[in-house]
Amino acid sequence: MTTLPFTVTDDDTAVALGSGSLPVLGTPRLLAWCEAATCAAIADDLGPGETSVGTRVEIEHLRASPVGARIEVTATPVFSDGRLRRFSVSARQEDGRVVGTGEVTRVVVDAERFLGRL
Repeated sequence: MTTLPFTVTDDDTAVALGSGSLPVLGTPRLLAWCEAATCAAIADDLGPGETSVGTRVEIEHLRASPVGARIEVTATPVFSDGRLRRFSVSARQEDGRVVGTGEVTRVVVDAERFLGRL
């Protein structure tokens, strides 16, 4: 399990990200924070030259968070099969209220080979 702390800034709002018209945490930023937590959670399992790429995301954004709110995002491994890794993710405000939950799937790849296929 890996937990990362974040603070909502003006740049994280729905209005700033183009995903709405309100000055509250935008869903695209919540998604990015969830992916960052999964990247941190898998980092120690990667070998030399390996990285992971996100392949599937399911997020439910449950509560609005104002600018200045402190959010903790936790990624918990729930499934591993070869290169495939699946994580349960949750985001909570400092008062314990759940902001969002979901699941992120990542696949371990050789970075050089992956980029060579583009």
